[in-house]
Amino acid sequence: MTEHIEKIQALISRFDKETLEALDKITVTKQFKKGEILLQQDEICRKSHLIVDGVARKFTYADKKEITTEFFFKDDIAISFKSYISQKPSKEVIECLTDVTVETVDYKAFEIAKQKFPLLMEYDILLTELYIIWLEDRLFNFHALNATERYEDLLKKSPEYFHHLKLTYIASYLGISLETLSRIRAKK
Repeated sequence: MTEHIEKIQALISRFDKETLEALDKITVTKQFKKGEILLQQDEICRKSHLIVDGVARKFTYADKKEITTEFFFKDDIAISFKSYISQKPSKEVIECLTDVTVETVDYKAFEIAKQKFPLLMEYDILLTELYIIWLEDRLFNFHALNATERYEDLLKKSPEYFHHLKLTYIASYLGISLETLSRIRAKK
């Protein structure tokens, strides 16, 4: 993830003063409490939330169970990507697992700013590319790694926040049962 942050920082370092001011103008820092919802199911994702501090998760419902599809740690952008891009209702919920500080950008304000400041278009493309890389990694890991390797990969992402993840969320995210997760953890 560090190389992705470096790419974003390198691009932002090329922003002229006006572009930086435009981005700053549409960015709002907000704080949410543990358990608060950033996005409800069936709501259109109209904001992107850059996680400054804390942990959130994205989940959906299937067979009356919650299925965790993504965790958001520091420097991740918490959105329902499909809903955000299409501006159609989300199938997912985004919930704060801890108190969370985010930098929020409104979809419409960002679209207007991109028209006026071309470097923001590059920024948007870079963020989309990084999301695609994350998604490809997630698919590869899900199909090519065993459960223990997937668990270790998740643990590496943000070990300082790992204790905030309920075991049921971790098992769901990894696509394994709680019993399998317990066996993996017992071997560590």
